Amino acid sequence: MNPNNHFFSKYIMLLFVFFALLSCQDHYVPKPWGYYRITIPAPEYDTLDSLSLPYSFLINKKLAVVDVQKKDSAWINLVYPSLKARIFFTYKTVGKNKLDELIKESENFVYKHTIKADAIDEEYIGDSTRRCYGFLFDIKGNAASNIQFYATDSTTHFLRGALYFDVAPNADSLRPSVKYLRNDIEKIIHTINWK
Repeated sequence: MNPNNHFFSKYIMLLFVFFALLSCQDHYVPKPWGYYRITIPAPEYDTLDSLSLPYSFLINKKLAVVDVQKKDSAWINLVYPSLKARIFFTYKTVGKNKLDELIKESENFVYKHTIKADAIDEEYIGDSTRRCYGFLFDIKGNAASNIQFYATDSTTHFLRGALYFDVAPNADSLRPSVKYLRNDIEKIIHTINWK
């Protein structure tokens, strides 16, 4: 046996024991679950005007796809396939003394989420030049819907929108998508024009 090999193997063994003893002093701390990073392109808006709808507004032409719910209906969905999200739009005409009913119905849909919501913030919508009034609701927490709104001209048109994701509600993981889509929803609300 070569004496150099014997010395070398003892040296390796001693280093191994030394590092093993050093590594035992640190305590392992489990890492929290991480979430995928979502890269969302800057929005480019175009008018939703090609359909025969009683309203129009700007939509994010980079991510949103229009899905007409029924033929000869003003109900549409804006689908965001890359975000697994959908904004449901329902439209109704305001009949005689029917506005209060429509507002109450919309608010009932919002407040059904209080079971899972941590909070619900309301923001007034009011633009007299476009005759567009209503409320935007931010639903905080692990609720099924994160944002809802309604807009009306108070005499003829009533439009309601609700954002839903095609995934289990998790406020932490959905936060970047909700923030991005809230900007799109604000753009929609501030560009609604009645026909």
